[in-house]
Amino acid sequence: QVQFVESGGGWVQAGGSLRLSCAASGIPFSFYTMGWYRQAPGKQRELVASISSGGGTNSADSVKGRFSISRDNAKNTVYLQMNNLKFEDTAVYYCNIYRGGGPFLSWGQGTQVTVSS
Repeated sequence: QVQFVESGGGWVQAGGSLRLSCAASGIPFSFYTMGWYRQAPGKQRELVASISSGGGTNSADSVKGRFSISRDNAKNTVYLQMNNLKFEDTAVYYCNIYRGGGPFLSWGQGTQVTVSS
């Protein structure tokens, strides 16, 4: 059974930092490109950053230079380091595999990030 468990969210003032973690189970984790996604109220879910099985990374223009994605294949975990957070980063953050626009595996519960301006 596929499961993603996200953690590390919280409330932070603008300019602050958070580190999110996502533990995956039920999949051959090291094989997959992984992605962090976010969904703000009233908006569609969007890709924030991705990391390939080999460690190559990409990130959305809105977070370039502020967010970095990494992975630990031994722990089946993907991380998102978020620095210089902005109000517009407020969203629920999820991890999942990345295959272009989909299809996705089952979504976890996500972790809420709230940035106060």
